[in-house]
Amino acid sequence: MRPSHICLAVLVAAVWGVNFVVIEVGLGHFPPLLFSALRFLVAALPAVFFVGRPKVAWKWLLGVGLVLGVAKFGLLFIGMDAGMPAGLSSLVLQIQAVFTAVVAFAVLGERPARVRVVGMAVALAGIGVAAVHEGASGPLTAFGLTVAAAACWGVSNVLTRKASPPDALNFMVWVSTVPVLPLLALSLLFEGPSRDLEALRGLDWQGVGIIVYVAWITTVFGFGAWGYLLRRHPASTVAPFSLLVPVFGMSSAALFLGESVGAFQWCAAALLVGGVAVASLPGRSSGEPSGKPRSPRGEPSAAPAPSVPADSADSATYADEVTALEPAPRA
Repeated sequence: MRPSHICLAVLVAAVWGVNFVVIEVGLGHFPPLLFSALRFLVAALPAVFFVGRPKVAWKWLLGVGLVLGVAKFGLLFIGMDAGMPAGLSSLVLQIQAVFTAVVAFAVLGERPARVRVVGMAVALAGIGVAAVHEGASGPLTAFGLTVAAAACWGVSNVLTRKASPPDALNFMVWVSTVPVLPLLALSLLFEGPSRDLEALRGLDWQGVGIIVYVAWITTVFGFGAWGYLLRRHPASTVAPFSLLVPVFGMSSAALFLGESVGAFQWCAAALLVGGVAVASLPGRSSGEPSGKPRSPRGEPSAAPAPSVPADSADSATYADEVTALEPAPRA
């Protein structure tokens, strides 16, 4: 990668890491479900009028929009509102790589290589350390909601892989149109119209800036830049930069929110990030999906794998949003 592309990849990781701090501050202005709805509303408008028509079937837009937009971000925002620290949230969400591999194995028959299985086991050990610490010092329910959000992210990664969008920015903008009404409906049902109206009436410039950051900076710019990189470099070259997200997330949370990072957190971070890094290493899978034709030497026939659009919304999710299996591009 040329230096300018390396700088861009690091910038995107920083933008996504700091996003957790911005979300934490934003939850002081908006109820979580309303906040998430506004994020997608502003990400979709007016961008949807400039990116052209959808380039994948609506079933994929609806599937990813509901699983990623409603389930993943809804659970994440609720978990953080319930007390999950911003820095720890940025770390725990990386377990989506493990969930992606598990779902891809169950649904697509993709069998990860042994080295990736080892990496996933190490990452799970990191989550275990984080869970023990959080259970002793914080709300375990909020931790569980964040893990559930990571699981939903894993499902959306596989859906994105199946959709194989040729234009990640177009895909992400159209996906952003899907969660708005469901999230608004859920907000009215569970958070109440009076609480929503109070938040909207009290909207100030800080609240506007927060919405703009999470919608345009992290979503439109972040996923657009990630997609740009993935179109020019192999996913295995770009995806490892996503491991910087929790580094920026934890450090910015400590700097701006005063969150302490103790030995347990550093241990969990080392295990989880190290495990995901190992799971991202290239290696021959231990098997192929059943039914795939093989050559006389036992190797899969040369049909190319579907291209991975650039994340998680960009196809490799968004840092992985496309595939944590390969490592990918998928907030």
